Amino acid sequence: MKTLNFRGLPERINNQAELEDILSRPTQDLIEGLAQLEGDIIVLGAGGQLGPSLARMAKRAAPHKRIVAVSRFSNMAVREGLESSGVETIVSNLLDYSAVEQLPKLPNVVFAAGKKHFNLFDMQYAVKGQEELMWATNTYIPALVAQSFRESRIVVVSSTGVYPLVPVTSGGLDEDDTTEPLGEYANSCVGRERIFKFFSQKFSNPGRLIRLSYAVSLDYSILFDTARRVRDGLPISLQTGYANIIWQGDAVNQILRSLLHCTCPTSALNIGGPGLVSVRSVSHALGQKLGKLPVFDCEEAPVDWVTSNLQSEGLFGYPVVPISKMIEWQANWVQTRS
Repeated sequence: MKTLNFRGLPERINNQAELEDILSRPTQDLIEGLAQLEGDIIVLGAGGQLGPSLARMAKRAAPHKRIVAVSRFSNMAVREGLESSGVETIVSNLLDYSAVEQLPKLPNVVFAAGKKHFNLFDMQYAVKGQEELMWATNTYIPALVAQSFRESRIVVVSSTGVYPLVPVTSGGLDEDDTTEPLGEYANSCVGRERIFKFFSQKFSNPGRLIRLSYAVSLDYSILFDTARRVRDGLPISLQTGYANIIWQGDAVNQILRSLLHCTCPTSALNIGGPGLVSVRSVSHALGQKLGKLPVFDCEEAPVDWVTSNLQSEGLFGYPVVPISKMIEWQANWVQTRS
């Protein structure tokens, strides 16, 4: 089986099948780690952006474990793809208490359910008209899951949006710094974390709260949005002038490896790239490959979401896929698609 390693990275990714393959390739460290992990794994919210990669990578890294993916699966092609990879799927509405209670109580849970919409270019999380559903998804579902899976270790996908904006020259916030969320979505993310920590303290079950930076896939993400704007000659806002970027496959790898590094009670862990990248510089790099000169509509703000990932780097090392390779893949991807 192919593993994710720097020397084995392809020159380009040509289609969705190749993208799904590279997004779900485990590292050798993950294979060895899951071999030491006791018990099977259930992924809750497996139909979203990270969920399919999480479930598929877990199965590829640990083919003899039972890997269960739970979602409403509004896109049945996602469910069929997971099942063809050997992942067991369950159609379930996590807002339904009885449905959560009926799920198999496996000893390892990755909670990837959440509702968000991020508009990069006005730096706001926007869920207009769906605020109640967002809060229910991001706080009520965690309360149901935390109680129902009280004997499991639970790794929760959260967001670095729980932190305040800080000067880009600050070196970044670490897991012990105060959360000061900006906007309603980010506040609901803090709510999700507080719920899981409360029940982890109550039931003495271990976990991790993964504060994830910008995870890059080629069909969505900050890099995809920027590349399309460069290609189409649209102005690029630099209100988000710097970003901590990590390849989604690297992020998923570290999330799964976090099952081996849970604490009791649960605690936060920042996951992201090795440092900030300049959106202006990335835009110019994409422009060189696309034969376009990027257009900007403002100057960089002096503050942004800046986190320190020293703790996760100490546990997992640096991500495998560098920003230069992401830019190369992304430019080819938008060049061959409308």
